[in-house]
Amino acid sequence: MKLSIVIPCYNERGTIEAVIDAVRAAPGGEKEIIVVDDCSRDGSGELLEGPLRAKVDCVLRHPVNRGKGAALRTGIAQATGDIVIIQDADLEYDPQQYPVLIEPILQGKADVVYGSRFLGAGPHRVLYFWHRVGNGFLTLVSNMFTNLNLTDMETCYKVFRREIIQSLRIEEDRFGFEPEITAKIAKLRCRIFEVGISYYGRTYEEGKKIGWKDGVRALWCILRYNLRA
Repeated sequence: MKLSIVIPCYNERGTIEAVIDAVRAAPGGEKEIIVVDDCSRDGSGELLEGPLRAKVDCVLRHPVNRGKGAALRTGIAQATGDIVIIQDADLEYDPQQYPVLIEPILQGKADVVYGSRFLGAGPHRVLYFWHRVGNGFLTLVSNMFTNLNLTDMETCYKVFRREIIQSLRIEEDRFGFEPEITAKIAKLRCRIFEVGISYYGRTYEEGKKIGWKDGVRALWCILRYNLRA
């Protein structure tokens, strides 16, 4: 079983090497690491093309910054593994949890697995109250339209059988990827599982990028992709 790990990267010079090393060392079998540098301005791209190039199977680069969704669209199109895992380029999500994430697919029970930060498995860094409220609200609204009972629609850790994710047209360029892809897999009637994961969130001072405007866009995406015929 081959895993394709797609890592969107934007200005993550301080963490990208550690993430790549953690992914390479993670259990789960054969891995294909695909990193998409979304026109970083902090030297991340130069690291990926230089000292880190031998650690990565495929490095792709956008000439202009286009957003996380666009980077995932680029990377997913290049995936050749049986299973595709979305991995952020910071240190918020631990690749040691890959076996837990892929197990429902390996057992033939799931087409898609979400790693939930709110199911209570493992340590969680305590951070922003209003982010938690916002995540819960967006997940609730998404569930109302998809008729799913997810606990964490906005999680980074989304795992797909490759033929599922490559069959979908990803339209959102930024963080709207999360509600868009959730609406689309719901319409496909995919078998979706959730598993609990650890979460080591970052502060804005440490490089966290998502803000309230992304939350507003996510709400709009929930309406758009669920109500569109």
